[in-house]
Amino acid sequence: MEKVRFGIIGCGLMGREFASATARFFHLSGLNFQPEITAVCDVDEGAMRWFQERLPTVKEAVSDYRRLLESRSVDAVYCAVPHNLHEQLYIDVIEAGKNLLGEKPFGIDLAANRKVGEAIARHPRQLVRCVSEMPFFPAAQAIYRWGLEGRFGKVIEVESGLWKSSDLDPKKPINWKRRSETNGEYGCMGDLGFHALHLPLRLGWHPSNVRALLSKIVCERPGGAPGTPGAQTMVPCDTWDNAVLACEVVANEGEFPMLLSTKRIAPGHANTWFIRVIGTELSAEFSTLDPKHIRYLPYKSGDPQAWRIEDCAMPPAYPSITPSNLEFGFSDACLQMWADYSD
Repeated sequence: MEKVRFGIIGCGLMGREFASATARFFHLSGLNFQPEITAVCDVDEGAMRWFQERLPTVKEAVSDYRRLLESRSVDAVYCAVPHNLHEQLYIDVIEAGKNLLGEKPFGIDLAANRKVGEAIARHPRQLVRCVSEMPFFPAAQAIYRWGLEGRFGKVIEVESGLWKSSDLDPKKPINWKRRSETNGEYGCMGDLGFHALHLPLRLGWHPSNVRALLSKIVCERPGGAPGTPGAQTMVPCDTWDNAVLACEVVANEGEFPMLLSTKRIAPGHANTWFIRVIGTELSAEFSTLDPKHIRYLPYKSGDPQAWRIEDCAMPPAYPSITPSNLEFGFSDACLQMWADYSD
């Protein structure tokens, strides 16, 4: 069993998800590799302690990420920090000879993105990928497979997006994702955009132009949590809350419109990812609101036009011990994503 030794920079929510995934990696069947977390880095000692107390594989816990990059016990780095730190950290990880799995976006703006891209180009033997779990749902994999096989015929239109409702409460204190200096001026598009674009880009559906409808819905928020200094002070919330992008695509499947949406204020949607492909020979759609079902409409000349619903649960891309009739969830998607990267 080959070990893939990871260091984590940024011990927050997704770092803990990664730790959980490595702890249950035996859930997957027939693999000859095993990721393990050997080092963690964060300015918060309490955040690092969470990993040290739960993962016996963690041998190093440091507050300076450069010390982690010098470690000979780290093959790859998972990096989950605020956007304004991505440029320097990602370049340093790559230049240190480590493989990188980074959170989106790869740069707080276009200039930063180009510099990260140049570093990647200088090190073609290293594996660099962007985190995106949702396409590993079995129904999403089916839509991707149908696209590769050309089963949609001439594509008429595509719609994809990620919707959240986490910012609906105007009393929610501001955080780094609501400030341009730490999040970037693109707001919701930087953090959520790759989720909407992942499968279209993998299928070669690259936008040739874009028209944007951008919304700032809550323009100021409390400066701190209740009971803390600044809790009564309202501060500017200067990033975009919601974005709808209307694009035109020129691809092998023809020319067609593609609608991409990223929303932090979509009432009723805790975390909804969806994709919809409409074609002349096959149409299909999937949403994590209904994770077991895929809707599709096959069509040949003269056939009735009737949508079908199929239970599309297991098996996933990497087979697991879970029976094929049971439901797939977010933690399974995370496990699949890290298995794919480690593979």
